[in-house]
Amino acid sequence: MNNPMRILMRVPVPWVFVLTYLVGVGLEFTRSHTIRPKTALVSTIIGGVLFAAGAVIACWGLVTFHKARTTTVPGKASAKLVTWGPYRFTRNPMYIGLTLAYLGEAGLLKQIWPVLLLPLTIAYLHGTVIPVEEAKLKEVFQGEYEQYRARVRRWI
Repeated sequence: MNNPMRILMRVPVPWVFVLTYLVGVGLEFTRSHTIRPKTALVSTIIGGVLFAAGAVIACWGLVTFHKARTTTVPGKASAKLVTWGPYRFTRNPMYIGLTLAYLGEAGLLKQIWPVLLLPLTIAYLHGTVIPVEEAKLKEVFQGEYEQYRARVRRWI
């Protein structure tokens, strides 16, 4: 593990989202703000839609992995290359789902700091977690993974 960020690999990815969000909540207390009622309503509606969509997408990915009886732990060897369900559209539906749910929560709670910190989590996933996962998949599934990777985008 050459990258010092890989030490975070011991923290399950959903908890990385939670911890980032909690830091954002802490920062929310450093500033006071008022939000217009109309803006609050729009934030609540959009937040609810994003949260629901994110939860559905993340759960769909997780259920698909469980049906395939393979691991969800980054860097562990998968028992099967999952290319069906939401994995037909993106190689990382659980991360997309968590991101949408995170944004939805911020909308529901009308919080800006967690949104401003979210790029840090995305950068960590993109630069540390996903490369480790992809290297392991390439090692285990070789050409089959390369064909899948050529067909399906990392994100959307």
